[in-house]
Amino acid sequence: MTLNRYGGEMLDDKVFLRSILNTIPDHIVVIDKVGEIIYENKSWQSFGVQNSSNYIAMSQQYNYLHECKKAAEQGDEFGVSALKGITAVISHKQADFYLEYPCHSDDEQRWFMMRVMPFSHNNSEYYVINHNNITERKQAENKAKQLARLDGLTKIANRRYFDSVLNSEWRRCERLALPLSIAMIDVDNFKLLNDTYGHQQGDVCLQQIANLLKQYSKRPSDLCARFGGEEFVLIYGNTNSLQATANIDRIVTQLKALNIENKHSLPSKIVTVSVGIATIIPSNNSCAEDLLNEADKLLYKAKTAGKNSVRVTDLS
Repeated sequence: MTLNRYGGEMLDDKVFLRSILNTIPDHIVVIDKVGEIIYENKSWQSFGVQNSSNYIAMSQQYNYLHECKKAAEQGDEFGVSALKGITAVISHKQADFYLEYPCHSDDEQRWFMMRVMPFSHNNSEYYVINHNNITERKQAENKAKQLARLDGLTKIANRRYFDSVLNSEWRRCERLALPLSIAMIDVDNFKLLNDTYGHQQGDVCLQQIANLLKQYSKRPSDLCARFGGEEFVLIYGNTNSLQATANIDRIVTQLKALNIENKHSLPSKIVTVSVGIATIIPSNNSCAEDLLNEADKLLYKAKTAGKNSVRVTDLS
């Protein structure tokens, strides 16, 4: 019997190593310089069978680089990045490659980390490609990002996130020649409400309005945000002035139906709002700030004209 240096029985190196790799939850595959798959562990195989993945679920009859190239040609962002990174390692342009990417299924959202490391064996070069499930970390990061985007009181978007979305939606609508509408909303006589019922009741009022606005900003191109104090703002991408006004009219009607008491706010004695709506088809002759300023001017006109009203302009 052959003993190892620890006094134990010598194990078959290949069988022993394969057993170790098959217990690892990470998905591991080894390729050669041209992308042919030399080895894949059990986790890699199992994931492929369960998910029918184009990249991870490869048997040894597939060429990893060819599959990445196919995906890249179809416009898959991961395929493009993976092909570029692996090729850079093979050509010695970089020592290794690291990529985080989404790999969602119909039932759950998942993220993986891909790492490519080279090694030599018997004067030949090989590359270990390791895919590690980082979903738990990504979910925690996304939750933290989401919280950073929200106003603490109303749980809708804060001013900082609003600015980011407005600029993004401006560029999209400019590129596609689509109308973009902004509605600035201010709660009438909010100081009277606070003075009469206390700041806690004022906070409840703002929360009720925010919940109402969320019902009318559900499309990917929509956003409702707390602009500051008792002021709110709505972004409506690909929405003309008539459509934006129709939405605001519904919001105003539903707000009145809530019948939030503000007894010193005459003549209504309930919470009302004033609104300024501005619409434009973005171009390089203007900017998002111009549209926001126009909506703010209209809001001021609505306030000075007696409040509880809507002012609209179409700049397109």
